[in-house]
Amino acid sequence: MQSPFELQPITTPRSDTLILDALTRFMAQSGAQPGSRLPPERELAEKLGVSRNTVREALKRWEALGIILRKKGSGTFLQADVGINDSFLSLRFKNDSANMLHALEVRRIIESESCVLAAQRASAEDLLEIEQRLIEMERVHLAVGSAGAEDWAFHTSIYRASGNPLLLQMLNGIYDSMHAFFESPPEQALFADSFPLHRDLFNAICQRDGEAARAICHQILDITERDMKDVINAKR
Repeated sequence: MQSPFELQPITTPRSDTLILDALTRFMAQSGAQPGSRLPPERELAEKLGVSRNTVREALKRWEALGIILRKKGSGTFLQADVGINDSFLSLRFKNDSANMLHALEVRRIIESESCVLAAQRASAEDLLEIEQRLIEMERVHLAVGSAGAEDWAFHTSIYRASGNPLLLQMLNGIYDSMHAFFESPPEQALFADSFPLHRDLFNAICQRDGEAARAICHQILDITERDMKDVINAKR
């Protein structure tokens, strides 16, 4: 008799969303907890009736959402609770100039309001994390002239402080594409003008001034948009 927790082959359409839905049901019904190891990609592909590459691409979405962690040589591990009714949004994203500007508009809408929510909701622990991320970003920037990863860590700490985990998940969905778009030009030539505004943003959040936090966020993203357009023009 087949176990109800076994993965079943997926018939058409074989989308990554269906694969993630099947994995979600499997992990939830099997009682997997954060730290549990997922079956190997080969086994998942065989049971789902899809290619290993299809499984790999689907798992990348879970990885971007922080649901799993891949450890080279050790396997893939669950990092977050997975419920049987969890679902995943699909986002079609073309990595071209027009879509980069569209993505920035989305980021502006979400991030500016995230800053307001962070000013309203951030706990003492949240503020400490934001400050630590800011200090590290400033340290790296002053040392090497750029701090892309540290800058993103600073912003994600604000999303977490907003108290709405969906905000960070949505922004993570476009971050990889935006980061790849800026790999070719020298990073230290970009966004330097917004560097001091990050401490102003932190101070506004600490002071519980949501309106100021929103305004400073827009200033930062105005500079990002200007620099993005410079990169787009240089690529033409």
